Amino acid sequence: MLRSIFLLACLAAVPLTHAAPRAPDTLAQLQALGRDAPCNSDQQCRSLPIGAKACGGPESYLAYSTARTSAQRAQALAERYRKEREAANQAGGVVSDCRFLMDPGAQCRAGTCQLGGAVDALAR
Repeated sequence: MLRSIFLLACLAAVPLTHAAPRAPDTLAQLQALGRDAPCNSDQQCRSLPIGAKACGGPESYLAYSTARTSAQRAQALAERYRKEREAANQAGGVVSDCRFLMDPGAQCRAGTCQLGGAVDALAR
């Protein structure tokens, strides 16, 4: 019983990153970039840091295709979302795990850009 109460207290003390208010318009636009990411080669695929952890650094990465989206547009959306998340983190007093996320890179798989491949690129 005491163990269950302790576990519940610990879980309640850990804020969920999804609990913070999000900017659905900007996030939806970024997610659309990831869904609409056709490619013919790895050269068309890019990874983009998304969001902002309270400790700094991105919350995640997104793969997108330069065949449909300019790098400038993708970076502008990502920057706008980063600023929105930083403001939401500060306003909500959010804390994060401070774990550093490596950029996984992006590559063309089955005709669509997907995260991964950074290690493969380094091995070449």
